[in-house]
Amino acid sequence: MQNVQNFRDYYEILGVPRDATNEEIKKVFRRLARQYHPDLNPGNKEAEEKFKDINEAYEILSDQTKRAQYDEYSSHWKKGFWSKQTARAKSWSDRRGSTDDVDYGQFSDFNTFIDQVLGRRKERNGKNSSPPPSSPPRDPFRPGTTRTAYTISSRSSRRDVEAKLTLPLEKAYQGGIERIRLEDGRSLEINMPSGMITGQTIRLREQGLGGGDLYLKITVSPHHFFKLEGNDIAIQVPVTPSEAALGIPVEVPTLDGRVKMNIPPGVKSGQRLRLASKGYPDEEGQRGDQLVEIQIVVPKNLSSQERELYEKLHKATAYNPRTDLPV
Repeated sequence: MQNVQNFRDYYEILGVPRDATNEEIKKVFRRLARQYHPDLNPGNKEAEEKFKDINEAYEILSDQTKRAQYDEYSSHWKKGFWSKQTARAKSWSDRRGSTDDVDYGQFSDFNTFIDQVLGRRKERNGKNSSPPPSSPPRDPFRPGTTRTAYTISSRSSRRDVEAKLTLPLEKAYQGGIERIRLEDGRSLEINMPSGMITGQTIRLREQGLGGGDLYLKITVSPHHFFKLEGNDIAIQVPVTPSEAALGIPVEVPTLDGRVKMNIPPGVKSGQRLRLASKGYPDEEGQRGDQLVEIQIVVPKNLSSQERELYEKLHKATAYNPRTDLPV
């Protein structure tokens, strides 16, 4: 039996069941990636290793072909049988249409298998660069053969890169195509997700150095009108005294555009009204509310007709807001 002590259960690492959907896996990955990101855990080696395991687990389980290969390997590992007779499976669909069975016994350990799945080692004639343990070493100078020179790229040449990206609130909410320029001079056009938040990290595969990944750390700029309070959005809306007294509907700006909001008659200045599900989305896509603070504004410059009407209103009004003063 070969050494498989370094086997890693990617489902356990992400904390998802083996029948988890791609959407469930993605949701858990985003949460864990935020939790263990090195920027949020400076100097924490344990969190750094956890972050690497999470990324590797997601890279395998988020890809249908790689996940199928991993599941097949896992089933043989659990049985504990690794002979050529028992550790064979159907061909991998990404191996140039080959119909040969996969001999899981050719992998000396789990890392070798994962390297093969993730393409971390060069291949020659569709086979692993290293022959199976049971195969005798090949003589490259044997008569009748051609010597083939090849190298295995070092993982140390792959380097992940982090870049910071600051977005206005509207763009972070809507997402969509965004062109960014990196410090190394490259210009990338990327499709940003909607509902981004400050501190979120977006992974761009193979956009780092030497085939590494690029991690975009998002910062959402403060907005001059929309104020984030968790997933709620707070705004202040001015209304006239007559609109406040009569409860006349007014138009209110939201991230989705203007909507008409009913206000109760006699609303007070500073009172907050709630527009349900018009706030900012959370990690699961559920939106908060928009909190509308009413500001009753009195006009400074009155026309003669307006002054006359206000004077009539004053004489006809019996309400005195100062009757309940404590002193």
